[in-house]
Amino acid sequence: MDKVWRERLLSGQWFSHLPSSFQDSLLAAARERRLTTGQRLFQRGDAPCGLYAVLDGAVRIGAVSEQGKEALLSLVEAPHWFGEICLFDGQPRTHDAYAVGPCTLLNIPQATLLQLLDERPVYWRHLALLMSHKLRLTFINLEQLSLLPAPARLAHRLLMIAEGYGELDPPRRVLQLPQEQLASMLSLSRQTTNQILKELQGQGIIGLSYGEIEILDAVRLRALATL
Repeated sequence: MDKVWRERLLSGQWFSHLPSSFQDSLLAAARERRLTTGQRLFQRGDAPCGLYAVLDGAVRIGAVSEQGKEALLSLVEAPHWFGEICLFDGQPRTHDAYAVGPCTLLNIPQATLLQLLDERPVYWRHLALLMSHKLRLTFINLEQLSLLPAPARLAHRLLMIAEGYGELDPPRRVLQLPQEQLASMLSLSRQTTNQILKELQGQGIIGLSYGEIEILDAVRLRALATL
């Protein structure tokens, strides 16, 4: 299994750029975990439970208000790593994480990883790079939320998802992404999101099918994202 895990994770930018010794240590400490559709991995307020990597499927990261309204922050897909914030501050989980469909994860337990980092403090830098990359993306998204029109925000988010938020090269063409989830990530109404997607489909930039969005013309989509 170690070889299979490694091959999948090496397709991601972060893991592939780690020292081989750190890769070996993470895989040696990892435990496979499988989730069924809708199963909760953790929720806001839970104690830290370590670092995760998605091997197959996707995990929905978000929160639900007291009124039952959901804020979807991200869909985490293979070979993405997540859960590193709690390693730095030891504080409870900040958001909820649920499996979108059947999902296979790797988990490096909190105590095990902290012991490894005590023994090899140089590895902290690599985890800081993982977290700083996500912080950079968060700042970009906040800026776009304030400054960009909805079509440009939507185009940029589709490109980010296709690129695995910087993890995948080359990017995916087909995104497993229901329109409701995309609307939630962009803080747009379902109607507005559907209207923009239909317009992009009419221009031949994307293709739409049930639960899927296919990027047909990435160059034109990127041009729209920079408006």
